[in-house]
Amino acid sequence: MEPLRQNPVLEISHFQKRYGDTVAVRDLSLTVEPGDIYGFIGHNGAGKTTLIRSIVGVQPIDGGSIRVAGIDVTADPVAAKRLCAYVPDNPDVYDFMTGIQYLTFIADIFEVPVRDRQLRIEEYARRLELTDALSSPVASYSHGMRQKLVVIGALIHEPRLLVLDEPFVGLDPLAAHELKRMLHELAGRGGAVFFSSHVLEVVEKLCNKVAIIRHGQIIAAGTTEEVRGDDTLEEVFLELTEDDGRAVSTAEGDPNASGDQNAAAETPSVRPAGTPSQQR
Repeated sequence: MEPLRQNPVLEISHFQKRYGDTVAVRDLSLTVEPGDIYGFIGHNGAGKTTLIRSIVGVQPIDGGSIRVAGIDVTADPVAAKRLCAYVPDNPDVYDFMTGIQYLTFIADIFEVPVRDRQLRIEEYARRLELTDALSSPVASYSHGMRQKLVVIGALIHEPRLLVLDEPFVGLDPLAAHELKRMLHELAGRGGAVFFSSHVLEVVEKLCNKVAIIRHGQIIAAGTTEEVRGDDTLEEVFLELTEDDGRAVSTAEGDPNASGDQNAAAETPSVRPAGTPSQQR
């Protein structure tokens, strides 16, 4: 008897997003399996944040589907969000709260039992060296401290899918090291991580899978070893996107900044990105 197959933690099928008449992302498909740490890279304006915001339910999708652990984010958004956590590139937190008030607020939303939340807050705050600051107002926090607080809040309910956008910006070396360990621990429990970063060396070392997006379309996807081949990930990325640096806007996700203007152009690929079933 064959073992029961687990649902992918994240399954994106023919996703499309428009801003007015501009297509920001077109016909994008990929699959993130349990245990994956999946890197998602591209120039500013390529469509990374557009996809991430749609995954976590910040904005609606215009075509295709996104499923988190088998749950359609459009058909049942609350159930999907219960299984997710999101660390945005800018850690906006309520300034009028203290750190512990913010974490308690997040734990209440996700109905985390009191004992579990206490243990997790204590552990993560210790590892990220934030314990002494939890009683202070968030208004007094530096960018790095806010980033640590948001990371703790994201992990407090043990999400199946952790989505991060530039998670290492502002973190000191010790905190960055601990965050990497935490991501591996989450993946080791059968969850998955999907994150975007411009620090390609970190992506190459941390991720077992990676996808490169250009002008709203995936041009390479697969295991990190498959995508980079005998080169570094940076070399492969620069080769595939060498014409983009001069033309791309810096306001990703904005209708005026979409990188899809040349989406129909023929593009080389290390490993063509196809349907989710082709990438497993």
